[in-house]
Amino acid sequence: MKASLLTRRSVLRGLGLGLVGAPILLNACATSSDGATVDAGTTTTDGTTASSDGTVSTDWATGGTAAMTALASYPDPFAVAGTCLALQQTTAGPCTTATTIDRVDVSEGYDGLPIRLALKLIGKTSCDPIVGATIQIWHTKFNGVYSGVTPNPQMCYGTESSAATKMFMRGSQVTDADGVVYFNTCFPGWYRGRAIHIHFQVFVNGTSTEVSQLFFPEALTAAIFTSHPVYSSFGQPDTSLTSDNIIGSVTDKTPYLLDYARMTDGAMLASKVLTA
Repeated sequence: MKASLLTRRSVLRGLGLGLVGAPILLNACATSSDGATVDAGTTTTDGTTASSDGTVSTDWATGGTAAMTALASYPDPFAVAGTCLALQQTTAGPCTTATTIDRVDVSEGYDGLPIRLALKLIGKTSCDPIVGATIQIWHTKFNGVYSGVTPNPQMCYGTESSAATKMFMRGSQVTDADGVVYFNTCFPGWYRGRAIHIHFQVFVNGTSTEVSQLFFPEALTAAIFTSHPVYSSFGQPDTSLTSDNIIGSVTDKTPYLLDYARMTDGAMLASKVLTA
């Protein structure tokens, strides 16, 4: 599967999409991306989680979103606000679709490390919640394949042609009274030439205002692709955050990194604050 996706990086560069050259359009009024922002244990630099008794767990859940058995007890990742961090707009990439689906669970039953993805949309200057905006996400499933009818099928799902008939790991939600949306999804897979990422797009009053990508700390990614049973057979990603052709040239990558923590059921709670 990986060999069939070799052209993605070269095509992105050929299209001139490999640069983060746009003005700063987003700010993330968020806590630091060290994973220590929710009280489900302190995430260490190697992607494991240290509990209050000092023990360390690498026991991330498997089985997809069905494994989120303690969902009702997950903490609010936005309970404590932090420093506003600049986040630049990036490309939407070649794997967009003309339509999406309004839903919370975007996994369509596929396996993987379950993620509760929380995104909060606020005003650039006021940091007040923006209510009624639409946030759309899309990313690959565990084997680095996108779904849906895209402009570039060979790049997006290679020989897995059945992916064109599905919409896994794609969806949209409307922000609530707190400016928040939630998605139940799974940790993305990797493909050649890109660091692991999640695409998002924001629509305010029906107009697209922001398009960018969110990433995971590299130590976390390395730990997952070393020991998680769904991901370990694929080996380590071939592209780091530094060599990624979208944010590789950005000196401070912190604004692009999701905050995360391991929940009691082994799922991941990942979050970010965005602006419009």
